[in-house]
Amino acid sequence: MHSLDEDVALMLAFRSGDVAAFDQLFRRWSGPLLRYIDRMVRDLATAEELVQEVFIRVHRARERYSPDARFSTWLYRIATNLALNELRRPRHRSVHRSTDEDGAAPLPDRAASTEDLVDARRLGAAAERALLELPEKQRAALCLTAVEGLSYAEVAEALEVTEKAVKSLVHRARSSLAARLREEE
Repeated sequence: MHSLDEDVALMLAFRSGDVAAFDQLFRRWSGPLLRYIDRMVRDLATAEELVQEVFIRVHRARERYSPDARFSTWLYRIATNLALNELRRPRHRSVHRSTDEDGAAPLPDRAASTEDLVDARRLGAAAERALLELPEKQRAALCLTAVEGLSYAEVAEALEVTEKAVKSLVHRARSSLAARLREEE
């Protein structure tokens, strides 16, 4: 069975009362949703809470679920709406720190020189800062397409905009990131 069909089948099974199907959906989607929401809100604890809220909403909506769209599109729409609502809260108006700043540095590739590692780390930090400076919808569109691998049609549905608007958001996001990274050089 195709993975996408399996998600719909699991949700329909859950709607029919199979609690184990909900557990499978949670195990399958909680990681990708956490990664996506963390990129949006830039706070791991908040992202974890929002992932829980996504699944609470999925649980509550089980009776109304209809497989009109891909399950992942429906799930990312819920996640995007929650993340955007969270970003509109006053406490999120300031720039968030990267989660990498608190963690340990990644293990270096033995073949890479120290200078290359420093340059790569600097460029990565600049890209994170530039990503945080993007407008929320541009950041969401770029993360959903480039990181999560959703198609423009799926992103359009998740963000509740047209496919043409998604193309424009992604183009503007990439152009803005490129310009900011050129300034860093």
